[in-house]
Amino acid sequence: MSSTAIVTDTDSDIPEELAAKHNIRQVPITVHFGDEVLETGIDIDNTQLFERIDREGKLPTTAAPSPGKFAAAYQSVFEEGADSVICFCVSGEVSATLGAAVAACEEFPERDISVIDTRSLSMAQGFMALAAAEAVEKGASKEQAIEIAKDLGSRTHLYASLATLKYLAMSGRVGHLVAGMANVLNVKPILTIQEGKLDLLERVRTQKKASARVIELASQAAEGKPIERMAILHICALEQAREFEAQLVTRMPVSGSILYTEMSAGLSVHAGAGLVGVVFVVGDSSE
Repeated sequence: MSSTAIVTDTDSDIPEELAAKHNIRQVPITVHFGDEVLETGIDIDNTQLFERIDREGKLPTTAAPSPGKFAAAYQSVFEEGADSVICFCVSGEVSATLGAAVAACEEFPERDISVIDTRSLSMAQGFMALAAAEAVEKGASKEQAIEIAKDLGSRTHLYASLATLKYLAMSGRVGHLVAGMANVLNVKPILTIQEGKLDLLERVRTQKKASARVIELASQAAEGKPIERMAILHICALEQAREFEAQLVTRMPVSGSILYTEMSAGLSVHAGAGLVGVVFVVGDSSE
């Protein structure tokens, strides 16, 4: 493997086969149903998650990986021949994952490990890890790979619409009365990343209008620049995601392939089934 190894967490949403292709280790976020601890991508997927939520009528909690999980990932790549590690973590604004990844470094005082707060999540985080892995494969140094990833992160946008406020209401993040009214009125919240958090940008009536508004916002953010990378996000909504993509590419043509990824359970538990969105990287304006 390359002398610099790439580690991240499962909130990056990198599809398993793509992570394997680039030797990227994803440390699992955990989902807790009472005392039962399940690892994202190993013990539970979204179908199982929402079937259980609907059956039990309550949300599980999520938790960052322990420092020991990160230490095991670091040890594994060192044993395989890496002499340095870059670890890309979900935003420190939304998770204690960053702190766990940093704490794990204490077990390797003589080793070269850099932990990066991506200030992002899902494939906005994942694209940073992928960019670093690709750079290393082409001979970039660890420092160059970090710089490339951070530059890409600064040019990355995420927009998505929720299908329902049911799961946010269950989590206590919005009042039950407000959520009930929103469902009656068929209001669809639109989300984006702001200050390292996935925040409500605006509300739109009906799913059709929400998809159109997400496409409009994405197109405005691109400002006519070329699209370097794009991923379609969804949560248990592959058919809706394909319909969304068909509309999106009429406004934002992409020269390369479009990645499809389902948000991992560590994120989807908060957003709920039915989310559809897009992550994309625009070309560097200095070029």
